[in-house]
Amino acid sequence: MNTFYAWDGDTLILNILGSPNAKVDKIGKPKGNQLKVSAAATPRGGKATNHMVKFLAKEFGVKIADIEVVFGQTNINKQLRIASPKTLPSIIARLDR
Repeated sequence: MNTFYAWDGDTLILNILGSPNAKVDKIGKPKGNQLKVSAAATPRGGKATNHMVKFLAKEFGVKIADIEVVFGQTNINKQLRIASPKTLPSIIARLDR
């Protein structure tokens, strides 16, 4: 994967560089082959990742259950699989034309 995301059929595979303890939840810019995502949650026992998944579910228009954390539940480097996203954040929509 030469970018931070790829498609596997209708499933979006997203490589993330997590940034916990942020002031606000937000999708940032790509950094190498990862997309920076800030989460306003403490990184204890995977809580920041769970918080990030809830935030991203809203951003992609899916249920929380539609997002699978492939790896990185307790690490800043993570990969997610998002089943059939209804909406794409502008950073992906621009590149996905």
